[in-house]
Amino acid sequence: MAFMSQLNIPVSGMTAQRLRMEVIGENVAKAQVTQTEAGGPYRRQITLFSEIRGYKNVNTSRNRRFGEIFEMTLAQRREQRNAGVQVAAVLKLEDEDSPFIPVYDPTHPHADEDGYYYLPNVDVAEEQMDSMAASQSYLNNLAVYDTMVSMAQRTLSMGR
Repeated sequence: MAFMSQLNIPVSGMTAQRLRMEVIGENVAKAQVTQTEAGGPYRRQITLFSEIRGYKNVNTSRNRRFGEIFEMTLAQRREQRNAGVQVAAVLKLEDEDSPFIPVYDPTHPHADEDGYYYLPNVDVAEEQMDSMAASQSYLNNLAVYDTMVSMAQRTLSMGR
């Protein structure tokens, strides 16, 4: 059923936003980590989304027959099940994008020779705003999913 494959679009959005929320949660949890296993403070991570295209653009030039365009569209609908969004990468922000926060405390165990230690490049307020945006996007995708399911149920009940 071609319609059911369309449900993958909002589901993929919800999945991507859930992973984004996990990355945000990790950033907040490690906002005070001054020394990681790799050495140095924790680096903030962000998610990078990309589109999943399940179809190619239709060539609708006038020299094509309507039947050819219609057949191409049906074939594209079969491929539509792979459409949506995906997390392309989880990236660590580098120093030039977002530098570490220096704190002067010569007694801190991770202080350098000048008496400074460095906090991660995580701004908890910014993470909270990102979390609210991801949550709202998740809820929007859920609303689209619920609407699509409701439409399918109403359509099926019309045949009774």
